[in-house]
Amino acid sequence: MRIIAISTLRHFWEIHADAEEPIKAWYQEARAADWATPHQVKAMYRKASVLGDNRIVFNIAGNKYRLIVKFNYSYRVGYVRFIGTHAEYDRINAEEV
Repeated sequence: MRIIAISTLRHFWEIHADAEEPIKAWYQEARAADWATPHQVKAMYRKASVLGDNRIVFNIAGNKYRLIVKFNYSYRVGYVRFIGTHAEYDRINAEEV
């Protein structure tokens, strides 16, 4: 998969240093994946939540942070739409970011 907006992830881990290694691990796994459906993502990340509009919420750093990625499965691209703490996640509409 091609993941768009590594700069967004990098900016986040510069603020939240404890997120750097878990984010990098997720990024490497996602880059190596060839997901064609949300079910394939769920097979790899059982605790991920599938939302509408091809969005998936990933738990990062033991569920300390939330990452929302919108996928275009036919082109094998994931767009980082949000990364933040649980408190920040609770203040957004995950299906619209």
